[in-house]
Amino acid sequence: MLKRIAIVAGETSGDLLAARLILALKALNPELVFEGIAGPEMQAAGCVSLFPMERLSVMGLAEVLKHLPSLLKIRGALVKRWHNNPPDLFIGVDAPDFNLPLAGKLRRVGIRTAHYVSPSVWAWRAYRVKKMRQQLDVVLCLFPFEVDFYQRHELAAEFVGHPLADEIQFDGNKVAARRELALPEFETLLAILPGSRRSEVERLGKVFFETAQLLQNLDPDLQIIIPTVNDKLLALLEAQRLKVAPDLLVTYQNGQSRQLMQAADYLLMASGTAVLEGMLSGRLMVAAYRVSGLTMWILRRFKLLKVKFVTLPNNLAGEALVPEVLQEQVTPAYLAEQLEALFQLPETRRNYIMQRFKCLHSELKRDASASAARALMSHFNHA
Repeated sequence: MLKRIAIVAGETSGDLLAARLILALKALNPELVFEGIAGPEMQAAGCVSLFPMERLSVMGLAEVLKHLPSLLKIRGALVKRWHNNPPDLFIGVDAPDFNLPLAGKLRRVGIRTAHYVSPSVWAWRAYRVKKMRQQLDVVLCLFPFEVDFYQRHELAAEFVGHPLADEIQFDGNKVAARRELALPEFETLLAILPGSRRSEVERLGKVFFETAQLLQNLDPDLQIIIPTVNDKLLALLEAQRLKVAPDLLVTYQNGQSRQLMQAADYLLMASGTAVLEGMLSGRLMVAAYRVSGLTMWILRRFKLLKVKFVTLPNNLAGEALVPEVLQEQVTPAYLAEQLEALFQLPETRRNYIMQRFKCLHSELKRDASASAARALMSHFNHA
């Protein structure tokens, strides 16, 4: 019977995910106690934090190397603590580079382990699953196709649904969203989301602005809206616009990217989780992405990419519902051509895509936190 659970999250999204899981587990067993590495949401849910979560929130190779001694020291302290006083279960929430090796060290001494949010081993570097079999008892998956992958590799997995599907209303009221954001109610609105990281904006911002300028030249009434996550990225975006598309009329929106998707007719975005949010919102979109030339050469040379599609909606559907524009194709002319095709999409094709998006939304909407809690209780409460 589970009594004491160790749990580690490494960033804000994981903190929220883990907090909801803790509350769902407590709803099934109020006597459960939690300790680990927790952010404010997890602590509010009742988890005792042994180290500040911010010490794990490190991104980029140089930053990771700089903080590696500290990260190894934290992991070593957790291993020592939980070897000496074993929890009934360890749950790593995302942060696979930290959590999977930690899980492996704990499992070797008989502590049961689970990982919540599958790393993208099904998409690239699939060889990692061999090590995961030694590190984990079960993986809690946000997508159904991930379970099939793990079953083929003889690692237990449970599909629990995606939290975003629980939060995002499909095809919400467009006019209401526009009124709340003080946006024009009747003009065609294209929302551009070049990413939330500086590196993404540096790779995609200029070409997205040039694309928008081409489209606005064709239709001067086209509204261009861009959400910004902070003042630094806003300054970078505006500098890019002034350099490559000074005549472009654009409205910047402080945050509220999800509500902006509900307000938009079409989306142009960096490939990533935002594309899933666009699908769950029921909006037509074009997804683009660039990586460095060296990274792409390595991926192609060693055939590290194992999937036909890059975006999650297309992988979920098993067909091309979202146009994917990658690497050399990412030019203003080609992106504008893809968006123009969306603007003029035949009604039958538009309805088909929306119906597929709606079905995928329903498939992912499982009350993920409660579903994950039940899966853990079912898997581990027998002993």
